[in-house]
Amino acid sequence: MTRAKDIATVYQNANTANEFTKLDGSAKLTDAVFPAVLPAIDGSNLTGVAETKPTVSSISPDTITNAQTSITITGGNFVSVPQVEFLNPSTGIWYVADTVTFNNSTSLTVQATLTVDAQYKIRIENPNGLAVLSGTILTVSDAPNWTTAAGTLGTIAGDFSGTVATVAATSDSAITYSETTSVLTNAAQANCSLNSTTGVITTTDFGGASTTATTYNFTIRATDAEGQTADRNFSLTSSFGATGGGQFN
Repeated sequence: MTRAKDIATVYQNANTANEFTKLDGSAKLTDAVFPAVLPAIDGSNLTGVAETKPTVSSISPDTITNAQTSITITGGNFVSVPQVEFLNPSTGIWYVADTVTFNNSTSLTVQATLTVDAQYKIRIENPNGLAVLSGTILTVSDAPNWTTAAGTLGTIAGDFSGTVATVAATSDSAITYSETTSVLTNAAQANCSLNSTTGVITTTDFGGASTTATTYNFTIRATDAEGQTADRNFSLTSSFGATGGGQFN
């Protein structure tokens, strides 16, 4: 009887766990012919077989705008030069990196232009075909855009109390305002308050103790919910000699 017919025949356990014999008692087969443990479909019980797939641990920056941006990908097992793609899970659309620079086996630098605001996954495929798909790791979002022109916000009477000016910026998410200098909100200088939500600048005593005309130069930062920022330089000038307070343009 041929080996193929032997294997097709029903076997029963014989002397050991790895030896089998036909029901008629002839032609004992060992596990070299008919292994007691067959390979799993997914190969999980195979030994001596290894795949070295690339890995992704982090990227920098992890939030970008729609403009072409340089992104550093940190991970492992990169092989020169892999293909890098970005997946928008909400649409299923893939975007290929503009350029890929292989720094070493743990670092890549890619240029990417992603025109759709979304959360993205990154796929890296080595030349040997082994690949990895990261989790949602990259945010593409519009950075704040100032609508208030840079420069002077006006001339304010010294010791004025009330609303001095309002600054504004737009974005695709909520914006907060803060001063990066220490002039506008410094009690020893302009002596104003900045509303972080509305951008309204107020004072109870513009210029504080100063009694001479002074120009106050300061920088305000707009920050959106994704942590993107935009800075703008402004100035306010105090004026003395006029009565009634208020703003002079």
